Amino acid sequence: MKYIFLVIFFCATVIEAQIIKKPQLQNKNAERDTLVIDKGSKDSVKIFKPTINDYLIQTQFSDKKIFDTVFTVDKSYQFSQFNNRDNFGKIQFANIGSGFQDLVFSVNKEQNLSLLPTNKSHFILGIDDVKYYDVKTPTTSFVYHNAMKQGAALNSTYTQNIGKNFNFAVEYMGLRSEGIYRRSLAASNNFVLSSHFSSKNGRYQFFTHYIHQNVNNEENGGLEDVSLFLGDDSRFNNRQNLSVNLTASDSRFSLRRYYFSQEFQFVNSEKYPFKLRHTLYHQANKYRFIESSSESYYTSSYVDDFDTYAYKFSKNLSNTVSLVFDKKTFKLDAGFRHQLINLGTDRELPTAVGVTIPTDNKENRLGAVGNLEIRLWDKVDLKSFLEYSNGKSFGNYIRSENLLKLEPIKGYILNAHVNFQSAIPSFNYLINPSFYQNFNYNFSNAQNQSITEIGGKINLKWFDSSVFANYFRIDNLAYFDTDFLPKQSAETMNISQIGGEATVKYRKFNLYTKLLFQSALSQKELFPMPSFVGRVNLFYQTKAFKNAAEIQSGIKVYYFSKFNSRDYFPVLNEFVLSNSGTSIGGQPIADAYFNMKVKRMMFFVEAQHFNTTFMKNKSFTAPNYPIYDFRLNLGIVWYIFH
Repeated sequence: MKYIFLVIFFCATVIEAQIIKKPQLQNKNAERDTLVIDKGSKDSVKIFKPTINDYLIQTQFSDKKIFDTVFTVDKSYQFSQFNNRDNFGKIQFANIGSGFQDLVFSVNKEQNLSLLPTNKSHFILGIDDVKYYDVKTPTTSFVYHNAMKQGAALNSTYTQNIGKNFNFAVEYMGLRSEGIYRRSLAASNNFVLSSHFSSKNGRYQFFTHYIHQNVNNEENGGLEDVSLFLGDDSRFNNRQNLSVNLTASDSRFSLRRYYFSQEFQFVNSEKYPFKLRHTLYHQANKYRFIESSSESYYTSSYVDDFDTYAYKFSKNLSNTVSLVFDKKTFKLDAGFRHQLINLGTDRELPTAVGVTIPTDNKENRLGAVGNLEIRLWDKVDLKSFLEYSNGKSFGNYIRSENLLKLEPIKGYILNAHVNFQSAIPSFNYLINPSFYQNFNYNFSNAQNQSITEIGGKINLKWFDSSVFANYFRIDNLAYFDTDFLPKQSAETMNISQIGGEATVKYRKFNLYTKLLFQSALSQKELFPMPSFVGRVNLFYQTKAFKNAAEIQSGIKVYYFSKFNSRDYFPVLNEFVLSNSGTSIGGQPIADAYFNMKVKRMMFFVEAQHFNTTFMKNKSFTAPNYPIYDFRLNLGIVWYIFH
């Protein structure tokens, strides 16, 4: 199968065809963007009618961008997923909201100095994921998806400017999906309140937000007998007839964040381009694993006189002050940071367990942060970030990100990066209080896990194509062994990735392809991965109904090669090394779809995994965890500019 993808990709790079160019969104001054209607008479009133250029979006202290309502192929991957993200390099569990297994190695900075189980991490909004707005009129957006069997997924946003300089936004993300297998209910409720203010003279601004996120799941432990799923007995076509390993277990994760960042310029920016920036936030993470009744699946015994309820938490109170030098072509900010970190649980384990876990391990950390940005001739853009902190309990923390963007020739863009991170493993590796005797641990001798990442991407004007490559060097790789306990590798792990994507158009027919090849050059048994991940999308796009609508219709196929997967361990919501040697992958996942856009409304209709209607579903997310069968996914995206 992977060779078919390879042939398609290289054909796409040599066929002479029309190029599809993605829209270049440029920020413009509001007065220039706004349409002025003047009837021409001496006493007539000028009417300012907003255009799409008057509706802007940004993350904190970044450039503003225009609301992207263009009907591109990217939307097909973004809005057909309940988390509204392109999930290339991941494979979804059978129910939406139940998580993913990562097929491609990457670094998630949200797991640094925090408690964030891997399977819950796919749904969490980081600080740089929160959006801030600047709109001329009240604006509402809705993103809706139907759920599996019963329920729905809804993401709604309302934002409004009060005056010219103050904006607030309220966002709600709700999900409830029963799932087609026993004990697979997913239910999440996320609330975001954000605000941005800029003074009339432009010398003061702030960004603030509050987040309340919950990710809750029933845990079924996978199928009790996989052979019944793979067999020909029609009784088990109803997936509710398949027994599962866990019948009374739940996992719950919550995140709370209060965030406030402000920037003040003392004097005239032309002569003295200095600003003072202050950031204060508090973030709390909580993880619970609960059994409502005794489970017989695990071989570990229960801890005496300990309820079947496990709880752990982390907190981070961060205070940063920095001085900013801000010119158009050169920007530098540097400052100091103080953090108060907490990691603990709600009660002490009985002495008989033999593991001591602190109920509240506190430490004060001092560090420094810095950002550098250089822009030259609209051809060179260099961004560099450095953070360092030190503490007694959790050691040194170093993170450096360096990004270089070059456009030496128009239409040819090079993006290169060199990143380094040295940090203690995710707090989920450090402690675990459990009512199961064998699943308690305090990883007190954990060493810093160091990751060096070097890579680049070249965008080519031919066929809207790009080629990319990445290399990772990981020292002291943290993992969970077959006994569900945290360990670190004494040897270095090296991972290489190479791939590309291209889009070809012939009249109104389009072919989009993305390929990734990867290999672990050493220690490959600690992070099993497919050698190939790819997708192809053949679709037809045209205007319809006298140009009142635009439609997309096609077939897209997702595929990853076979590999010996890790097991999913519900107690920790982590993936652990497997003794079974069970392989997953090697079967395509094909979706047929019809999408339509009418003004600011987009409709998405997908027959997901429709190839299982004529071939046996043998696809798994992890051993004993099948992915979804055929389902009809319905989605609506609606932007309302009042």
